[in-house]
Amino acid sequence: MAEDPQRNFRSAYYENLGFRGVEEKRSLEILLKDNPLDVEKLSTFSQRFPLPSMYRIHVWKVLLGLLPPHTDSHALVSRYRAEQFEDVISALTAMRFVNATTPPTDLYLRMYQLEIQQLPRRSELRSPVEGDKHFLAVARAMEEIVDDPVDCYWLIKCFVNQFNHKFGDSIPHLPKSLEHFLSQEDSGLFAHLKASGSLGSLPYCLWFRRCFAGCLPESSLQRVWDKVISGSCKILVFVAVEILLSYKIMLMGMNHPDGVFNFLSNIPQENTDAIVTKAIDLWHKYCGTPMHSVQ
Repeated sequence: MAEDPQRNFRSAYYENLGFRGVEEKRSLEILLKDNPLDVEKLSTFSQRFPLPSMYRIHVWKVLLGLLPPHTDSHALVSRYRAEQFEDVISALTAMRFVNATTPPTDLYLRMYQLEIQQLPRRSELRSPVEGDKHFLAVARAMEEIVDDPVDCYWLIKCFVNQFNHKFGDSIPHLPKSLEHFLSQEDSGLFAHLKASGSLGSLPYCLWFRRCFAGCLPESSLQRVWDKVISGSCKILVFVAVEILLSYKIMLMGMNHPDGVFNFLSNIPQENTDAIVTKAIDLWHKYCGTPMHSVQ
């Protein structure tokens, strides 16, 4: 469907006045009044525009399936979620896996393991394996974004499940996609990283398995997760590309893969909003913009 020229003019006008997102916020509010909610339109909106912070968690819940499209059922479903949350904690407490001093993220991990029937025996408890570390990284980030522990747990669980089930087969191919788009954007940087042997040892787990949890501050991370939750894992590639482009000068002075890996695993936190904005622009440049109507 063709875009509305009048709407585009209004959006540009508001943006020039410093009110970027006014029209988008109004469009989202209209979508959220639908009953049932149109999940496809909400997904398209999230792909095209940044979600206003006041609606972000609610939209995430709908897109992740925590809340059904029929808004009349939201209160009932939320109550059931809260009851199940308490029931699982009670079961873990009775089995002495958790207690009142267990850190929330460790609690969420045990809850998740119990629900997917992968809870280890108490005699076999060990340091977290790789998959557990990915879960805990996402949990720590989500805990900074979401205040309510019930919402936090369900969002973590559904985010991890959706990501693994929907994108699990695609994740191993993302490093090659990164190489392709980096070579298009900056062949000199690509050649340097390749010649130094760094391309094969970039922090791919941090970027593509943990979706930048533990890499980007939550204020920037949630904008990336808007796109992941609404259906795109390719955005992760462009965030990684933009990080490399943003720190080109430093990276060009590094000749050892370990140094590159350590620096990129602990990037400065001051410039990440600009990096994410540029990454989203790059993503739209190469992958296009969803054109379904969101009005």
